[in-house]
Amino acid sequence: MIRTLLAFALLCAPLLPAQERAPNVILMLVDDLGWTDLGCQGSKYYETPNIDQLARDGMRFTDAYSACTVCSPTRAAVLTGKAPARLHITDWIAGHQRPYTRLKSPEWTKHLPLEETTLAEHLREAGYATASIGKWHLGGAEFGPEKHGFDVNIAGYEAGSPPSYFSPYKIPTLTDGPEGEFLTDRLTSEAVQFIQRNKERPFLIYLPHYAVHTPIMGKPEVAAKYRAKGPAGNHHDPVYAALVESVDDSVGRLRAALKELSLDENTIFIFTSDNGGLSHLVNAQGWRRGPTDNSPLRLGKGGPYEGGVRVPLIINWPAVVEAGGVNDTPVISHDLAPTVLEAAGVTPGAEHVMDGVSLLPLLTQKDFLKRDAIYWHYPHYHPGSAAPHSAIREGDWKLVFFHEDKRAELYNLRRDPGEMDNVADIEGDVAGRLVQALDGWLESTGAQMPEDNPDFNIERAWESPRPAKKK
Repeated sequence: MIRTLLAFALLCAPLLPAQERAPNVILMLVDDLGWTDLGCQGSKYYETPNIDQLARDGMRFTDAYSACTVCSPTRAAVLTGKAPARLHITDWIAGHQRPYTRLKSPEWTKHLPLEETTLAEHLREAGYATASIGKWHLGGAEFGPEKHGFDVNIAGYEAGSPPSYFSPYKIPTLTDGPEGEFLTDRLTSEAVQFIQRNKERPFLIYLPHYAVHTPIMGKPEVAAKYRAKGPAGNHHDPVYAALVESVDDSVGRLRAALKELSLDENTIFIFTSDNGGLSHLVNAQGWRRGPTDNSPLRLGKGGPYEGGVRVPLIINWPAVVEAGGVNDTPVISHDLAPTVLEAAGVTPGAEHVMDGVSLLPLLTQKDFLKRDAIYWHYPHYHPGSAAPHSAIREGDWKLVFFHEDKRAELYNLRRDPGEMDNVADIEGDVAGRLVQALDGWLESTGAQMPEDNPDFNIERAWESPRPAKKK
């Protein structure tokens, strides 16, 4: 009886302690950072002491996922709490055209519509100062950060990669610094200055670093250190390692600034990636190795398997989250917006549909998530080897459904994290049930589906993609 009453009391208790002031939020979204690209995620080559400390001081999620295998859909999901399938933002903007593939991609949305209410809009209405500092890639100026609730936009525009990581940057929304200034350092300095200017009020800093996206550039002296160190495991690229280290430096500088201003205890620091690491590209000529490797996960960015969507996720909030937590619950990008809103005490109106759920029950270790499965939908082709597919993860089961030939692959991720053993034929009942659940989710979100292509030409299907025309 005593145990029953105690359990009931824990479930009924408030998830959060009373706060004198709403928590600050730093949401760092690293571009193309792979699941194993950190020391705390297993790398013996990349050196990330500041991020590793962030993990020790907070909660690390082992089974966190990006909303998509490419960047723009995940960015939209992070900001809105909605799945890319519901938003109809299902490829990187502006995508590319493959005119001779078996299926034709749908007419998807190539910007974040102004009708969508973002995390920044919700928080600004609640009195937050808001800044977007870094990559935007959700449409041109008419759909830019200033149109979506951010007081400040630094370095965000329509492009998905920087012309250069060294000044002059040639980014229209960022003034050039001294010649040779490094972009990751500059964005971090801008974030530190924003913190200093807004230390007396709650703030949201959305910091989507351009790193570690191509072009792969790093500080020469740091790359030299890794060149002398030599490869370890499957990680091998010294310039990429230097780029990873620049992100680690960013985390360290931001945490130091928070501590100096006594803001660290009540700041939620979220660190994650927009998709899996760039491990390879594939075309008609075959495979080409990328700058990183996601082993033991299969493939990487642009691929339909775990290497394309499983990503690091660390959440640090000293006032609430106990240090040293490691959680293996499957979570996904669009969980971040409802998590932050609940933490800030902001309740969106019933008209604001969100596909994500708040992670506070996990962060406070007071409850489990009341969700059976997470889903993906990618009705496109990608040079990372993806063909149009949808997927579902339920517990240890992961099913990928390929739309070209209506074929399902089923994996048990606990037994087979590398997705080498397709058991769809052996576990037919499980596969059938997951296909049915996936169909229901696709219908409920209004997902756009690929269609038969009248111009299909099997000999030309893998021709190099053409850039999509801007609209």
